[in-house]
Formats: sequence, C-alpha cells, structure tokens
Amino acid sequence: MLNERITILIVEDDPDMAELISDLVEAEGWTALTAPSAEDAAIVLSRETVHLVLVDHNLPGTSGRTFAQRLRAQANIGIVMVTAAGSAVDRVLGLETAADDYVVKPFEPIELTARIKAVLRRTIPSLKPERESEREHEPTSLKLGEWSVDLKSRRAICRTDPAKSLTSAEFALLEILAETPNTPVSRAHILDRLGAESERYIDRNVDVLVLRLRRKIERNPDLPRHIKTRRGKGYVLDTDDGEIAP
Repeated sequence: MLNERITILIVEDDPDMAELISDLVEAEGWTALTAPSAEDAAIVLSRETVHLVLVDHNLPGTSGRTFAQRLRAQANIGIVMVTAAGSAVDRVLGLETAADDYVVKPFEPIELTARIKAVLRRTIPSLKPERESEREHEPTSLKLGEWSVDLKSRRAICRTDPAKSLTSAEFALLEILAETPNTPVSRAHILDRLGAESERYIDRNVDVLVLRLRRKIERNPDLPRHIKTRRGKGYVLDTDDGEIAP
C-alpha cells in the first residue's frame, strides 16, 4: 500500500480546489503541500522531497503546461495535470508535453486517487507490485537505435543526445512491450497496466503515448523500426533491429 512517506505537491491557484485536493491526498495517508503558482511551486521543490506534482493547467504567470515541461526536463517525477480544460485537444496536448496523466475537473475523488496511485507506482519502483513468475524471464536491457535502456535500474540513455530523457509513462510503456518482445500487446492491456481507469480515453491515450515514445527513439517515427503497430492487435516491440538481453 502507498504510505504516508509519499509527499504530493498541489499547484493550484484556486484555494477551494487546493483545499479539496489536499483533503483527498491526506485521506490516503500522504503528505500534501500546496503552491498557488509555478514560481511558488519551484520554491517548494527546492526545499522539499516531492514524489508527485498535481498541476493546474491555467496558472497565473507561468502556465501549468510550461511548468510541467520545465519540471520534466529537470527531474524524473510524477506529473498529473488537473484542469477544467476538457476538450480532447487539451488532453492530448497535456499528455504530449510532459504529464504522466490528465484529470479533468470536475472529477470523481476515486478517479483522482486511482490515477495518482498508478503514476506513483510507475515512478517509484519500490511501490511496483511483483508479478511472481514473470520477473525472471523479463529482459533487463535493450538497445534501440541510439538508445540504451536498462530496465532494471529504469534508466534510458540516448548516445547522441544525453540530455534527452523518457517520461515515466514512456518508460512504463517500453517496459510493458519489453515483457513480451515481438508479440503484439493490446491497447486495453497497456491501459490497464498503466493504471488509467477511464475507458473513454483508452485508444487515444495509448496512441498519444506511443507517438511520444516513437518521436524519441525512432529515427523516422512515421516508419518505426522498433515500436510497430499490428492492426487489430495493438503494438509490438520489434527486436529484429535491436538487441535485448535477458
């Protein structure tokens, strides 16, 4: 169970909404910190150990999306966008930039906490449940084009551009596909493993995540060599053009 050692920073300029989310967070036994702006959030992050950041899309000054992008470039930390922007375009843009997940106001408390738990499990390996018999057969490393991926230590390094990094959601997708290389994995299975609860987002959220990952590891994302689509079946990690170690 995710315990009280978890600290979550809520970046929200609406005091009532910040208080509501704080209450939900603390009801789970986690520590809640709040900041009304990106600038204030940066100060909190410089002083406190934070495991996940909930970011409102429309912040005064620096926008939530810009803040999330900057944060992603600096640290491997869970990011969930919480916003009133409910259009499909806004959801896709939020996921394409830096967020690991996206929750639209008004939200059900159970949905928000479920998404937080899913992101925490992806970003903090010690919280990830063991899957008994699968562990010893899973690969531990991959070489995909310019990328060297260590699945055990959860590190991905781009040889030509070390400044590049994978988000926790992108890395989690790669892990899921690497569990059964050269075998298609359905969108439904990917979504379930990532922890997303809402069926109405299923196809688009997975497709956006695959697109993000392809843009980073594929030389030509339009003609992928490593992460391929199998029509009617899902996505597959093709290791014919890469290397995989048990």
